[in-house]
Amino acid sequence: MNTGQANEGRADMDAGQANEGRAGADRVNLEKTNADQRTRQSPSASAPPSPSASASPPAYGAGAGTGTGTGSKDRNPSVRVRRFWSVRRVPAGIVALVLAAVAGLLLYDVAAVRSGRPAMRWRDWLADQLATRPLDDAWVMGGAGLLAVLGVWMVVLALTPGLRGLLPMRPPNAGVEGAAGGGGSGAGAVVRAGIDRTSAGLVLRDRAMEVPGVRAARVDVGRRRIRARALAHFRDLDEVRADLDAALHEGIRQLGLARRPALSVHVRRPAKSKR
Repeated sequence: MNTGQANEGRADMDAGQANEGRAGADRVNLEKTNADQRTRQSPSASAPPSPSASASPPAYGAGAGTGTGTGSKDRNPSVRVRRFWSVRRVPAGIVALVLAAVAGLLLYDVAAVRSGRPAMRWRDWLADQLATRPLDDAWVMGGAGLLAVLGVWMVVLALTPGLRGLLPMRPPNAGVEGAAGGGGSGAGAVVRAGIDRTSAGLVLRDRAMEVPGVRAARVDVGRRRIRARALAHFRDLDEVRADLDAALHEGIRQLGLARRPALSVHVRRPAKSKR
């Protein structure tokens, strides 16, 4: 009796231990499965956003201070941007051709004289005039003055940028430049843009014509000043002038110029027709 009970007790203990072992193995396998699932899901959750989902850079000339309102002038100050330089192919080509022709003709005449032939008549005449005329002669002083003016003109052309009809625009934001510079060797190139003064005047004239009460408008865009003249056929002149001033200031801001020209606005009534 005692022996049978002992055998049954040992059998129950062995069965309980086996069940506990299987339950522990199942828990271990379940934890491994959950860990594998989390491992597979974690790269997709932590993956960096695609370039298409990233925010697009601001438009050209739109920096931190491109907002509207009374404080837009303070947030969008003028920046120093170098003007565009003219190539000046036509003046350089003309000067090069003239100098080459004169030098070639003089070299040919000197070579002809060295070979025993007589000099050309123009060189004999020029040598006689330079030898006989005094320095205070009118022709000598006039020729010297003309050569001096030509020399000064060439120096001015060499030292000035030219292209006065092209207004430089603001460069892109510095933050955008830094982000673009890390993408490659050519990504950080500085973008330069400009707008023709005539085109800028047409854009501002269209903005002026949108103001209520403006019958006709003319906008002259200079490098340092913009002059707007308008004819108002109804509304008070002061109200039209205030609205026109605000509209043109906003239009100048949207042009994105590197240096904002001063604005002068003149509004008047159209002249009465005489019948």
